[in-house]
Amino acid sequence: MNQLELKEILRHAFSEDIGMGDLTSDSIFPQNQFGKGVYTAKADGVLAGLEIIELGYELLGEAANVSFHKNDGMPVKKGEIIAEVEAPVRVLLSAERVILNLIQHLSGIATSTRQVIENLGDSTITITDTRKTLPGLRALQKYAVRCGGGRNHRFRLDDGVMIKDNHIKAAGNIKSAVELVRSRVGYMVKIEVETENKQQVLEAVKAGVDVIMMDNRSPEEVKELMALIPDEILVEVSGGITPENISAYKGCGADVISLGWLTHSVKALDISFNLE
Repeated sequence: MNQLELKEILRHAFSEDIGMGDLTSDSIFPQNQFGKGVYTAKADGVLAGLEIIELGYELLGEAANVSFHKNDGMPVKKGEIIAEVEAPVRVLLSAERVILNLIQHLSGIATSTRQVIENLGDSTITITDTRKTLPGLRALQKYAVRCGGGRNHRFRLDDGVMIKDNHIKAAGNIKSAVELVRSRVGYMVKIEVETENKQQVLEAVKAGVDVIMMDNRSPEEVKELMALIPDEILVEVSGGITPENISAYKGCGADVISLGWLTHSVKALDISFNLE
C-alpha cells in the first residue's frame, strides 16, 4: 500500500473517531499501563490491510510491539490469530474501532475477490474492480482486490479513455466519439468503448478501439458477439455478474470481467480484537 495515502486516511479516520480524546479509556486506565491485544478471525476469508495495525499505533504516537501471524493475501480460518499487539491499554482501545473497520472491510473485498475467481474457474479471464469505490478509500480498496487475486481497472479518469453511453449520446455515435478522443489524447493512451448491442460492437470494431466492453450481456450473448471481434481487441464483460452466476461465463472468450460490487457493497470479514 502507498504509505503516504495510507497515513492520510488513518489520520483523518482517527481524528474523526477520537476527537479530543477517548473519555472512557483515558478515565479508566493510567497512561503507563501496558496491555496485550489479539486480532482474531471470526470467519474464514482472505486478509488485506494488515499494515494498518502497525501504522495505526505508530500514528497515535506509540511504537507498539506487533507480532503478525498472517500476511496480506493469505487465507485465514475462523478462530485463527491474525496479530498480537503490546502497547498502552489506552492506545489499544482508542485505535480499536478504526483499525477493525478498515481491515474488516479490506479483508471482505479480498475474500469476495478470491471467491469469484474460484467460482469462475477460468484462468484465462481476469477479474477486475471498477471506479465504484468509497470516496477517499479507492487506493486501499483496489489494493484489497489485488490481495484477493484480482487486478485493477482504472484508478482515475486520467488513466485511460472509456467511452460510455452518455459520451456516445453527446458525440452522436461511437465513430465520432473515438475520433474526438484520438484528436486530443496521446497515441499511448488506450481507448475502451462500452457497448450495449451487436450494432455498437460492430461500430467499435470498425473504429479500431483497443478494448470493447459488453454491458449486461448473458454468457450466450458474449460468445456470439466474440465472433465479431478481432483477437487484437481486448474484451471486457460487466454488469449483472454475481458470485452465483459467474461460473456460467467460464469459457465465454472474454478477457476481463469487471465487478463494481467488489468495492461498493461487499460484506466485511468478521474480525475481533480482545485484550488478554
